[in-house]
Amino acid sequence: MPTALPNERAIRTPGTIELDPTSGEVVATDETRRLISSSKVEGTAVYDRAGEQIGTISNFMVDKVSGQVAYAVMSFGGFLGLGENYHPLPWRSLTYDVRLGGYVVDIDKTKLADAPHHGVGPDPFVDDEYGKKVDAYYRTAPTS
Repeated sequence: MPTALPNERAIRTPGTIELDPTSGEVVATDETRRLISSSKVEGTAVYDRAGEQIGTISNFMVDKVSGQVAYAVMSFGGFLGLGENYHPLPWRSLTYDVRLGGYVVDIDKTKLADAPHHGVGPDPFVDDEYGKKVDAYYRTAPTS
């Protein structure tokens, strides 16, 4: 059975803007050749190397000093928002695949199940050691 992809907003001319409904300020809502709005990344499907959807991008964590995205937090499992787990993946471990319209990560569900993760509740990134634990698990260099 094919995996259902998340709904996407209608495509606009790259670089278009609109008013933020909450603040009334002008904000970029789409993308340019080098930049993409966070609202377009959140909800994007994540696939394993076999092309099977394993989750979606819930949000991402940005390093305050460098301004670089450090981790994409992928939602995985659960049903109708219940029992869902959140798995931070080092941003550099994701590759965007235009054919799939989502990110591909070289990890299988077994390794993902054992990876550092958290549920709904307090943010584990308040503990500096959590990021180090994620980096060590995926054998990547620390982001800071």
